[in-house]
This record gives sequence, C-alpha cells and structure tokens, in this order.
Amino acid sequence: MRFNREVVKVADARERLFPHIRVKPTEKLKLEQCVGRYLAQEIVSTSPLPHFHRSSMDGYAIRAADTRGATRERPVLLEVLETIPAGSVPQHPITRGTASRIMTGAAVPEGADAVVMIEWTETIEKDEKTYIYIPRELEPGTHIAPTGSELEQGTLLLGKGQRIGPGEMALLATFGYAEVEVYERPTVAIFATGSELLNVSSPLLPGKIRNSNSYTLLSLLLDAGAIPLMQETLPDEVEQAQAKILDALDRADLVITTGGVSVGDFDILVDIFERWDGRMLFNKVAMRPGSPTTVGVREDKFLFSLSGNPGACFVGFELFVRPVIAGMMGKPDRSLPTFTAVMDEDFTKPSPFERYVRGRYEIVDGQMFVRLAGTEKSSITLTIKDANCLIVVPPGGRGVGKGDKVQAIMLKKWE
Repeated sequence: MRFNREVVKVADARERLFPHIRVKPTEKLKLEQCVGRYLAQEIVSTSPLPHFHRSSMDGYAIRAADTRGATRERPVLLEVLETIPAGSVPQHPITRGTASRIMTGAAVPEGADAVVMIEWTETIEKDEKTYIYIPRELEPGTHIAPTGSELEQGTLLLGKGQRIGPGEMALLATFGYAEVEVYERPTVAIFATGSELLNVSSPLLPGKIRNSNSYTLLSLLLDAGAIPLMQETLPDEVEQAQAKILDALDRADLVITTGGVSVGDFDILVDIFERWDGRMLFNKVAMRPGSPTTVGVREDKFLFSLSGNPGACFVGFELFVRPVIAGMMGKPDRSLPTFTAVMDEDFTKPSPFERYVRGRYEIVDGQMFVRLAGTEKSSITLTIKDANCLIVVPPGGRGVGKGDKVQAIMLKKWE
C-alpha cells in the first residue's frame, strides 16, 4: 500500500466521505449559547413583524388628509396632543386637525396614517398649546411601517441545518426563541506524529521543530464548531501509535493525525492503515499539496490522516474535514463555497494534479480578483495566516496566467 496507491480526484474523495457522516444528537440550549451551532428545528415567526403600526421616523403622527393643499405659502396648522416615545402606548387618537409627536419605532396612534418628519415642520406655542405648521402634502402610509409589513406570522425564517450567526441570532431573539434546539458538537482528537516534533514551550534543538500543526488544527476545529481534544505527539513506533489512535477513536467522534502518511520509512500511518480493523476510503488524492491524504472509517468514526507539511495539512482540513464536521452538526449542504475570479498574476508551476493554492481575493470595480498569498510551498506556514481563499489551478504544465478566470474556494477569516 505504501507505493501502490489508487489516485482519486478531490471530488471523488469527498463523495466517499459523505455516506459515513453520522449526524450528532440534538440538545436544547439557551439562545446565547447557540452562536455557531446548527439548527435542529425549523424557526417560524411567532408574530407579525412589526406587530403594530410603527413609525420609521422622528416626527409627528398625522392624518394625511389634513395636509391636502398645504404649501410653503399656505401651511396647515395642527394641534399637538402628546409625545409618544418608543415602547409606550399612545393615549389619544388622531382626529381632524390634530397631531402627536412620535419617535422612531413608536406605535402610531389610532387615526393616524402618516408621519411627517420633524425637519418638515415648524413648532409654535399659542394659548398654552403646541401647534405645528406643515408646508407640504403627504400621502397615506408615509414613514409608517404597517403591521406585518416585514413578515407575516407563521413565516418560515430558518430551516434545519442552518448555521446560527449574527443575523440568525437577531431573528431568534426578535421572535422570542429563548431556547433553541441545535445539534451537538463533535469531539475531535488531534495527534501530531514524528520524533522531530517539540512541544511549543520547548527550546529549539538541532534537527527538531515545534509542533505547529496541532495548534493550526485546534483553531480550525474551533472555527468549524467542533470540540478539539489535544493529544500527545505520537512516537515513530507503529504499535504504540496504533494503540493511542484506536483508544482515541473509542473516546472521540473522530480523529485527525498530521504527518506520517507518505512513503518514508517512518511514515507510520501507512502501516497502521494496513493493520487496523477499519476501512480505508482513500489514501492518495489527485491534488497538490497533500496528495498522500488518507481517510478511513472504523465503527462509523473517521480517521483523517493529513500531511505533516503545514500548508498541506491546512488544505486537507478545508477540503475534507470541515465538510464532515458541518455534516455531523446537521448541515445538509456539503458543497464547497466556490466563486469565479480573475487571476491577478501568473502562476505557471506545473503539476500533474490540481493545485489548491493559498491566495487572497479582493474586489475591484465590482470584479473579483485573486493572487497568491505568498510563496507557494506546502512546507510554508506564513501563507496560512495571509490566505482568505484557495485558488484552484487545473493540472498540466501551463498553470494559469494573469487575466485567466479561475475557480477559488472561500475561506473564513478574522479580518
């Protein structure tokens, strides 16, 4: 298996994953605990929005008919009955020749069918009463949001499997969903392999490097909504490493290893996949970087073995691990967030496989452009920080040139 590997395309490899995804059970949480989770229930509007006639301006609630014929030379004069702050209930209906001061978001009093902006009025005091002049005509409905104008009661707002972000939180709060049913978060054990790895707190030694991949995966897993479980570095010894991985598979929902999947003498994951009692789904993907990416399942739990090169580990997570985690949390759509863009520079590095190049996109005059985030090598870490997309470069010797249209995969970034 070390040298005779079946090469599968990225799309085919992803398709092999999906039948084995098992959606997690559901749990009911307080709304403030639901950010980033996936809905396990449909959300409908529990009332019209707004549920009362609401002013959309600071001004005066009036009858539009009272402004007929109003001009600068002949403004209409209306008596002000009261002031209506947002959140209060009007005390007086609007009748012919009257108005009420009203604030944005306040309930429009009975009888009023328009709100005139305060800038369009002039206030006077006369006989211990307040009046306003209005120098123009208004149409019924001006600056009023009628009951149900945004949403009718019973409207489907959010479906099962939808991720809860800021907009979804706003809707849930608006309609009184203090508790929400969501899918549980999967637990993911993270192993790095290799005797060359040092703890992050250790001083550098000749021939050694610090274990950065585990922390990259930790961050990616938290962003994806999973619960990461950091494990100790695996030794370059098959028996010990296999025992630790199988024990983690018993305790966690899935396991990710990084390193040890290529064809070297100390690439122990190859030996483990030959010896274990699980099923290997694929062990070589037609992609650069990360072609040795290997994935198997054991008792409906995934073992993802990603490359030890930081860039390849990062790409493998985005293409394969993130969609599986989303599926376990109830997301029905397994597609990648792709978009079409124009290359802003040449990239002519040949490859027999598709390349997934860490890049940056920007929008200029309404057009999406992409360029490399930096030097493109799978061993380079810096471009992980700078990338906000993966540029898909077709296989072959030509690559892509400046001005060519390409497909790219959107990455979530904190910018």
